[in-house]
Amino acid sequence: QLQVVESGGGLVQPGGSLRLSCTTSRYNLDNYAIGWFRQVAGKEREGVSCIGSSHGVTYYDDSAKGRFTISRDNARNTVYFQMNGLKPEDTAVYYCAIFLIQKDCPASMTLSDFGAWGQGTQVTVSS
Repeated sequence: QLQVVESGGGLVQPGGSLRLSCTTSRYNLDNYAIGWFRQVAGKEREGVSCIGSSHGVTYYDDSAKGRFTISRDNARNTVYFQMNGLKPEDTAVYYCAIFLIQKDCPASMTLSDFGAWGQGTQVTVSS
């Protein structure tokens, strides 16, 4: 089963930073657009950002703009999600997934258009 693996989550104080990673050993991620999502307990999973195979970047969550940066390192077959200035409301399980439709990011992140979901990584922002 195709699946990516997320890592890098943890407990951080407000204002702190974390860098999440998304990778897989089973195929080349550089052929795909990759999205980062987050899910707050009891709420629906929502798209935050996406990076296309040509490194085009889209941020779908206004709260992420200016604080979070998505990037990719094709040599390491890894997509990163750098999160700075973390706030308690950023607390969630963060997931990455492959966009199944095309190599560029979509206009909106529809969950069913993404696949190879990982297990997620917990990010907790608390003092």
